[in-house]
Amino acid sequence: MNRRQFLAATSASLLASVGCRHRLGVAAAPRLFFTSDGRTAVIRADGSDLRYFDFQLPGQATWQPGPFLSDGRVIFLSMEPRRDGPGRPFEEFYTQTPTHLWLHDLDRGTLTEIANRERLAVFYTPALLLGDERILVQVVRNKVGQIFSMNLDGTDAREFTRAGEGLPYGLSLSPDRHRVAFHLASPQGYQIWTSDLEGRDRIQVAAHPDHLYFGTSWSPDGRWILYQDCQFKADPGHDWSDLCVGRPDGSEHRVLTSGHSQWFAATYGNSQLRGGGSNMPMWTRDGSILFSRRSPGAKVPWEYQAQRPDTDHFNRDYQPDAARGGTQLCRLNPATGAVTELTPLREGTWECRAAESPDGRLIVFCQAQTGEMPALWVMNSDGSDPRLLTRGQNDRGADHPRWVP
Repeated sequence: MNRRQFLAATSASLLASVGCRHRLGVAAAPRLFFTSDGRTAVIRADGSDLRYFDFQLPGQATWQPGPFLSDGRVIFLSMEPRRDGPGRPFEEFYTQTPTHLWLHDLDRGTLTEIANRERLAVFYTPALLLGDERILVQVVRNKVGQIFSMNLDGTDAREFTRAGEGLPYGLSLSPDRHRVAFHLASPQGYQIWTSDLEGRDRIQVAAHPDHLYFGTSWSPDGRWILYQDCQFKADPGHDWSDLCVGRPDGSEHRVLTSGHSQWFAATYGNSQLRGGGSNMPMWTRDGSILFSRRSPGAKVPWEYQAQRPDTDHFNRDYQPDAARGGTQLCRLNPATGAVTELTPLREGTWECRAAESPDGRLIVFCQAQTGEMPALWVMNSDGSDPRLLTRGQNDRGADHPRWVP
């Protein structure tokens, strides 16, 4: 189990939700979460009501939102000061950092700790909400991670995956709420699986030792699972990938793009301020796919250094003079392969993290120029009328947007 697997797993599930309020009889713009300079904020799609969360609980160093209950309350993950650092290897000490799960009401401001009964380990992270009463949680004991299903208070914990078979993350729930899809970082490689809600009745959707299959999301009709394919031996920094879909019963695997056209490991910033994280394609309500398409021969300014050990889960050098090309946002029809450009392709402009609003009217996305941190933008679903929402706290970047349905 390595640094990339752990940190991707603990940051992989920003979801959102809560109803709208009204101004003068007109529905207010929908809300969304984003992160900036290590903090989480909520903002409306018209740029109003910006608020950064500050729970001010002693001993908690970082906070990030996870899944939402049906009544709009959100599960937050907090982490105490990390136990790894200089002289304390990540692999041994990171998962010795105590974490806590909390239930927060966005409108009332209440905060209640959950998953605190019958704790199995100090390191818990929320993986997937199965309903308002039960959750899948990643638990790490003795440097071994696995998924447990438990009540929200932490009781009645049951093994969903087994210790030693690999680190499972990238979980998603089928529209009928009967099946779970996930990727398993196994000794045989990153594989795509489905199972029932207890982790049984497993079906392998995609697996190959030369391919890193990553992330899962179900199509709106539940007939396909979307995931990425990175050929990691030729691309150790995981910069690029192709988009794939597979049948939940394992009967079909299709590659939708070619040339590793999707920007996978999004990185940005400069030598003083930098950031990144896995960039995931997203379904739209009509069954299309939003993704970040690169220009031919595009090269990011942050070059991955495969020849040296990864000590910071970044392991890149800033080489802006060597950068070329950029990425644009596109809509892909998985049935026909037709691609519609939503934003223009511009030299030195890097766009990622597109997500359609719950009502299908808007798309939020991040845009960064070479050497800059990303800003948060919103546009109409056809790509028209793009407008800047925020450049983040003190203009230090805005990232990882998620809509509040």
